Amino acid sequence: QRLSVRTLRSSRLSTTAMEACGCVITSQDERKVVERCGKFEDVLDAGFSCVLPCLCQFVKGSISTRIQMLEINAETKTKDNVFVGIKVAVQYQVNGDSQSIQDAMYKLTNPRMQIESYVLDVVRSSVPKIDLDNVFLEKEEIAASIKEMLNTTMGGFGYSILATPVTDIEPNNEVKRAMNEINKAKRLRQAAVDEGEAIKIRSIKEAEAEAARTEIQAKADAEAKFMQGQGIARQRQAIVSGLRDSVNCFKADVAGVDSKQVMDLLLVTQYFDMMKDIGGNSRSNAVFMNHSPGALQDLTQAIQGGFMSSLPAAPSFAQVQR
Repeated sequence: QRLSVRTLRSSRLSTTAMEACGCVITSQDERKVVERCGKFEDVLDAGFSCVLPCLCQFVKGSISTRIQMLEINAETKTKDNVFVGIKVAVQYQVNGDSQSIQDAMYKLTNPRMQIESYVLDVVRSSVPKIDLDNVFLEKEEIAASIKEMLNTTMGGFGYSILATPVTDIEPNNEVKRAMNEINKAKRLRQAAVDEGEAIKIRSIKEAEAEAARTEIQAKADAEAKFMQGQGIARQRQAIVSGLRDSVNCFKADVAGVDSKQVMDLLLVTQYFDMMKDIGGNSRSNAVFMNHSPGALQDLTQAIQGGFMSSLPAAPSFAQVQR
């Protein structure tokens, strides 16, 4: 560190000695102003130049032509009375022409403070017209206003404003916490609404599916009953056809027998078959009948009458004539 300080001092001494001799060296990133008897004389470009100390020509100073950046923090309040801190990064540069360098050298003492004052003025005059939520949305407009103001004012001093981006907007901590809570509540409310809509849609879809299942089941039951009815009808039709064939065959084989007698005989036969099936089935071991003596006698006479009414019709059962 001591070596670098000594080197810098020696470099300055050598530069001062060379300028005293009239030899001036200008770096690529700067311009030097020459005065004669205290009056502006010329601007020295990069490279080697000569001045005449004997004619009262001396180097007034140098101005950097590099792009410089100045960060400015401005605190103001919004239209809804919320204090915010706004950070603006101003990128500026001295113009390379002789007149601009002359203006920058002689018209401004402290250009950084001048730029800062203009930026604060623009921020504190534009942000109070905007609500806090819109400040974040309109920061590009704020940056454009700052750049326009600085180009108008600083251009007369030889400076060009390259960019003025708003790099940060910082509300009060309590305000940020409140904004986060509001955002959280909105999102929770939206989530509840979405969940309710999902439940409603699911309920509607389930009801539609249940209705479809019921309709399909009803159609299936109707089809099954229709087929069952057709089966019963065909069964009865087959029974009737069988009985008709039996009656016709009996009448054809046994002479002198009418259809009613044959039907009575068939009914008695089916009655005894039914009684046989009931007695042979272990699950049907009881027959409920009228238990009065008169009813039993009537049943006996009915069955006996059914048998006896068909006897004269058969040749083997013909009665003997006395």
